Amino acid sequence: MAANPAKHVGAGQLEEEGPLTQRLFFGLPVPEEQGHELAAYLSVCAEKAPEFRWTPPTNLHLTLRFIGSVEVSVAEAIAGILATVPLGGFDIELGGLGTFKRGRLARVLWLGMRAGADKAIELAAQVDAECVKAGLAADARAFQPHLTLARSRRREGAVFPALPPPPTLRPWRADELILYRSRLGRPAAVYTALRSLRLS
Repeated sequence: MAANPAKHVGAGQLEEEGPLTQRLFFGLPVPEEQGHELAAYLSVCAEKAPEFRWTPPTNLHLTLRFIGSVEVSVAEAIAGILATVPLGGFDIELGGLGTFKRGRLARVLWLGMRAGADKAIELAAQVDAECVKAGLAADARAFQPHLTLARSRRREGAVFPALPPPPTLRPWRADELILYRSRLGRPAAVYTALRSLRLS
């Protein structure tokens, strides 16, 4: 097992990709039906709060473990190990709006989880444990499951806008864990699924 295969970065930090490294993370996809409903909501919110960058509907997901810039082989090895251990599926129901703030300003707008949060935390802990065994630094912050909707365009954040209530989405079964590659770009990052792991 390689020691220190990558410098760990937090969710709010960026690293440039090298010839062998990619920005990677493990996450849970949002089904097409729920993504379609959220697309209409995001469009309305983008008009009301242009000071935030709103997530494209195709990028909607629930991050379980942000890895940062590592060699793809390192993350694929972690995924390979996870494929050999029992990973439980669970039901997800999204809840209301929340924020990650810096003082009085909001940096991230998100939807919480009305159901499935405990199971998501357990799964995230399994993924994080395998990342640590592979030589990555443990995630320094307590995991809070959420679906990111938007990020402030300004690093210091922006005033939380007056937004309509989010749609009530039908619950769904989380039965797939995906290793994603993220390529930064404009107007938004491009996410590519590198590997899918079945949640039983």
